[in-house]
Amino acid sequence: MREYELIIIGGGSAGLAATMGAYENGLKDILLIEREPELGGILLQCIHNGFGLHMFDEELAGPTYAERWINKVLETDVEIKLNTAVLSINNDLTLEYSNEDEGYRIVKAKSIVLAMGCRERSRGAIAIPGYRPAGVLTAGTAQKYVNILGNEIGKKVFILGSGDIGLIMARRMRLEGAEVVGVAEIMPYSNGLPRNVKQCLDDYNIPLYLSHTVTFIDGHDRVNSITISKVDDNLNPLKGTEKILEVDTLLLSVGLIPENDLSEMAGIELEMKTNGPIVDDKFETSIPGIFACGNVLHVHDLVDYVSKEALNAGKSAAEYVLKKSSKYEYITVTHDNNLVYILPNKIINENENNVELMYRVKTPMKKATINLICDGMIVRSIKKANLTPSIMGKIMVAKKLLKGTELIVNIKEEIL
Repeated sequence: MREYELIIIGGGSAGLAATMGAYENGLKDILLIEREPELGGILLQCIHNGFGLHMFDEELAGPTYAERWINKVLETDVEIKLNTAVLSINNDLTLEYSNEDEGYRIVKAKSIVLAMGCRERSRGAIAIPGYRPAGVLTAGTAQKYVNILGNEIGKKVFILGSGDIGLIMARRMRLEGAEVVGVAEIMPYSNGLPRNVKQCLDDYNIPLYLSHTVTFIDGHDRVNSITISKVDDNLNPLKGTEKILEVDTLLLSVGLIPENDLSEMAGIELEMKTNGPIVDDKFETSIPGIFACGNVLHVHDLVDYVSKEALNAGKSAAEYVLKKSSKYEYITVTHDNNLVYILPNKIINENENNVELMYRVKTPMKKATINLICDGMIVRSIKKANLTPSIMGKIMVAKKLLKGTELIVNIKEEIL
């Protein structure tokens, strides 16, 4: 059985950066597995600008950003398998894969990095009443049809969900000549980056219906209309607020789910709020030697952050293999109800270096104070402004301040 120092699953932004993070820190016997026929992942269909400002100090389109990382990897002697499906991962770090050339194979790794990305939630996940005509598809699928395959998907479009890909597709459809009737968002605020609301909706006079959702889809062979309704504070549709809109296409941008089927097969512990693995500050999961990064860990809003996180995960995998890290004592990390999640879930208890905490708030806050409380003592307080659920927040804290076994992160909005 062939054994590698490191196997990386996924050749998108996370997998490419993790490869370089491991390679530049001493690992050379690396296998990178990608199920698609080429490297780059979702970036290949993101032809808009906005990538690379943090990593390359310039604004790039998605394919260009991917090309930068692909070229880095191709300059190494890393083994790459394309069109290859990973069938399972076992907790002894054996892995099964299959492709057309080799058929079924089993390999072993000294370490594994999970970089499988995420998938879109579909209509079935949100249970919209109505018929099942053509013309209902996820925003990411629509993006691939338009940007990669050059297909026309509709002439009169409505979008449910104001996540970034939904906002970007609203602009893209307008540029393709379609009429974009509007975008509905069930929350009272947009779930996309503020710049995307401005550049993709406001600049094109596309209406945004906050606190609205789609409550019916009508059409036999093709969508001919949808019904949208206002929702109450519990997100339930309000009777009497229905509005019927004539459209031929409905795009769904209703959230992303980390691709963790393989993680579950391996017995890796998952975090309920992120749907990703529980990790420490080296991005190591509950199974020693298996690391996770990028959107398979938690959904990011900037690909640059995916790359930075993956570089560190690759570096940690290299350290694990070369130094065979010993068992650690951990500080558990929890949060209050005003945060959706906090990562990492645990911190290695050592008085050196800094640790970066990543979090998302549940609701927008104009001004807030974040307190880091270690075993009952406030070790740091940070003032923050203009917090929104669509933007992942970060806090850097020195480990030498964390003396104890539990770190609680709470956040309180200041009354203006």
